Amino acid sequence: MNIRNRLGGGRDSASISPGQSLRYATLFIILLGTVSLFADMAYEGAKSISGSYLRTLGASAATVALVSGLGEFIGYGWRVVSGHITDRTGRYWTIVLIGYSMNLMAIPLLAFTGDWYMVALLIMMERMGKAIRAPARDAMISHAATSTGRGWAFGVQEALSSVGAMIGPVAIFLVFMCGGNYSSAFLLLGIPAMLTLVVLYITYTMYPRPQAMEATVPCEKAMLPRRFWLYALAAAFLAAGYVDYPLVAYHVQNHALGEDAVIPLLYALAMGTDAISAMFLGKFFDRGGPKILLIAVVPAAFFPILAFSDSMVLVAAGMALFGIGMGAQESIMRAMVADLAPVGKRASAYGYFNTIFGSFWFVGSMALGALYDLSIPTMVVVSVGLQLLFIPMFLMFVRDGQR
Repeated sequence: MNIRNRLGGGRDSASISPGQSLRYATLFIILLGTVSLFADMAYEGAKSISGSYLRTLGASAATVALVSGLGEFIGYGWRVVSGHITDRTGRYWTIVLIGYSMNLMAIPLLAFTGDWYMVALLIMMERMGKAIRAPARDAMISHAATSTGRGWAFGVQEALSSVGAMIGPVAIFLVFMCGGNYSSAFLLLGIPAMLTLVVLYITYTMYPRPQAMEATVPCEKAMLPRRFWLYALAAAFLAAGYVDYPLVAYHVQNHALGEDAVIPLLYALAMGTDAISAMFLGKFFDRGGPKILLIAVVPAAFFPILAFSDSMVLVAAGMALFGIGMGAQESIMRAMVADLAPVGKRASAYGYFNTIFGSFWFVGSMALGALYDLSIPTMVVVSVGLQLLFIPMFLMFVRDGQR
């Protein structure tokens, strides 16, 4: 009987050597990372130009912030429902497939829109798909991560995701350089969307029961600890102040800091920094624990000062800091959720955490977008201040764990 069948059946996993389990889990993480790579080529490629596209269709800065913020709210908020359904049913793959299909179908459809409100609806659809599949995917990664180290597992997944997020905007840049328009750019992104579903199906056939990679027996009555909620509250302040990229793209276009073709390149720079930082931060987290998060969060909090300047060089530097912050959010912060949650509540924990995170992101995005129209310096001060409030809350969380 091969490794897949033994782990897939969930009965003989104890007979597999640690070396075999590590290789098996590592391949699973890389495959899911490849799924994220292709998915993010499509999604992040579209996101890199969504702010400027909305402005082209007549949307204001407040509207761009509202659309991106509401999209993130849906993308995070619905996860509490999806997480509960995942834990109750154990249908990881069904939920993930539905989510990715919905998530990726919306991207090429953007090519056929001509009104900003239709673009907004498709962005909502794309975010809903991500909300459906994210808790199940993260729970599967957390099961495999018991063999590899959680920081490393989420770091690798985020690194591959960020590579795709870098390739997507570069592809958009090339489309514009070759004389293409927004519609042709969105149609091109349908190719990686299809590749995502192909790799996803291959991964499913190889790993039908990923939960079997974690030996601990789920306890349905287990409760999420107090420290989990304290950690989620700390992360909420970070989310509230983290300006989403579409508003940066709007700023670049609104102040004529560069051609439209430059906007996706700025996002590619951020995603490249995200990929590198996620790998290193994930590994450091496995060795140094939660305090490693502060190494990334503190400098990244100041990215709006640079990103909303009138110098393209400073905007680019701000995007590098933006990428470091995203790398920390998508590697260390996700790994910590798995450490705080009982196995049987793992998907629900991701759902709750992301609902809180996304709700604060939505409110923050609306407020920051409105402030941008009134006063950019005020918006920058509020953004940085909210992010820095994460620090005392996080230190309280750390001290609570030392009692």
